[in-house]
Amino acid sequence: MNIKWDADKYSKNFAFVHRYGNDVAELIDCKPGGTVVDLGCGNGALTNIIKNKGYKVIGIDASDELLDLARSNYPDIDFIQADATSFSLKQPADVVFSNAVFHWIDKEKQPLMLDCVNRALKENGQFVFEFGGQGNNALIHGALDDAFNKYGYSYKCPFYFPSIGEYASMLERAGFLVKYAVLFERPTELTGECGLKDWINMFVKRPFEDTEIKNKEEIIDTAVESLKKDLYKDGKWYADYVRIRMTAYKT
Repeated sequence: MNIKWDADKYSKNFAFVHRYGNDVAELIDCKPGGTVVDLGCGNGALTNIIKNKGYKVIGIDASDELLDLARSNYPDIDFIQADATSFSLKQPADVVFSNAVFHWIDKEKQPLMLDCVNRALKENGQFVFEFGGQGNNALIHGALDDAFNKYGYSYKCPFYFPSIGEYASMLERAGFLVKYAVLFERPTELTGECGLKDWINMFVKRPFEDTEIKNKEEIIDTAVESLKKDLYKDGKWYADYVRIRMTAYKT
């Protein structure tokens, strides 16, 4: 999760991340004035939307770059720098909310994160989240795998995309009762003629950093070209998103 973000480019070209989070925020079940933690708050745009629903909000993120932007844009919100797998709160919250974050956390570290969330919640507190589920960006990662192999490298998908069954079991072991769960396809329009290439450069960093790759541009161009038949439609690029959305309660 230790990724250096281009905060301005992220906010400009990938605003769909927090816009799609609006629907997830509608699942928050809390009285006005209750405390909602936005775990992995990024640039704070969605945190501010939740605040405007009448909640007291706390934003938590590990990124200096994104938090600097969040604090600049929303100075009246309390933002805390912390990792999702080791954070703690002074007082327990009514709700922990998260959008488009948990797929960044390695599978073996998920229980650490869930334990932190459990400790951060009041008794019967709500846990609301959405992130990449089984099959998320399968076409994109498959094309990158083929392109890496073509240039003599091995590709390892840097994300965790579980099924509902796998993640619900993990939640139950961490002391949660799952009340709602859905896995759904959500093709997502990207910005600009270079939308897919920009997406790969923004989000798929680790595979290029883990290996000394000298042909990064050629690899990305090869993958993008192979995806044109599937993900470029009517002059627009799309990412083949699949999301898992759940609500659970601390037992």
